[in-house]
Order: sequence, then C-alpha cells, then structure tokens
Amino acid sequence: MKKARVAQLSTRIRAEYKKHVDYRRESALRVFVTFVVTFLLIRALTYGIRYHLIPVQNVVTSSGLHIHHFVWGIFTLLVVGFIALSVNQARWHPLLAIAYAIGAALVLDEFALWLNLQDVYWAKEGRASLDVVIVFAALIGLYLVAYRFWHHAIREIREEIREVLTDLRRRSAAS
Repeated sequence: MKKARVAQLSTRIRAEYKKHVDYRRESALRVFVTFVVTFLLIRALTYGIRYHLIPVQNVVTSSGLHIHHFVWGIFTLLVVGFIALSVNQARWHPLLAIAYAIGAALVLDEFALWLNLQDVYWAKEGRASLDVVIVFAALIGLYLVAYRFWHHAIREIREEIREVLTDLRRRSAAS
C-alpha cells in the first residue's frame, strides 16, 4: 500500500512539473545547477592540485605550456553555440544547457586570468573570478525565480514598442 502511495505521489509531482516547467525553464534550471556544481568541482580540483591533495597534475604540454581550464570552456562554448544555431529543436535545449553551463563555469572560473592577461588565480586579483561567477549565478537564479514576470514584462514592452511605431507611422503618413 505504501509503495502505491509513493508511486501516485511521484506521478502527481511529475505531472505538475510537466505542467509548470517548459523546456526553456528546464534549460535555465539545468544551467543554474550544472554551472554551480561545475564551478564548485573545478575549484575543488584546482585546490587539490595546488596543495597536492590529489594525485593529479596541471595539464602541461611537452614544451612547458600550462593549458588553463578556460581554454576547454571556450571550446565547449564554441561547439554548443554552433550546435544551438544549427539545431532548432526544443528537445535539444536541456542537453545543450548542461554543456553550456559546464563551458561557462570553466571560462568564468578563470575570468580574472583573461581579464588581467596573467595567472592571478590564487592572487588577490583572482577574486574577480569569484565575483563574476556569483553575479552570473545570481542572474540565472533571478531569471528562474521571476520567470513568468520576465516573459510578461517582455510582452508588455513589445506591445508598447508596437504602439509607438504605429503612432509614428500614422503621424508620418499624415504629414
């Protein structure tokens, strides 16, 4: 009997999720969660590498070039962007959202490096990376929290622009 109730509850919750969460909101939710998790994991990984807590080394070429993780993030964003422009199907959005969030986290985690054009990851200037990550996550969170508001606000702004343009056309035609 208890399993049946849990199954019914699970079915009802899934139905409510499908009713209230469209593919855009699901994509935004996936971006938010994946971005935060990836950022935390990459910070933990870099901390572990720096203080020799894990048996992993930085990626360094045979010539001694250290390949920072924002490079992989840029490649990821380039591929995701191309796929997003090439494929116009809503079913791909949640999957692309995950890849996008991973790329964004890898890039923004080293924001201070490409802002200063030097490796300041662990220096005082490296704080800029944390700041931009917090702002990015907050903006996605704001979008998620006020999803319906933003869509209604955009609809109202579009309507107002249409009315202004219509008035301008009428005045121009009357002149």
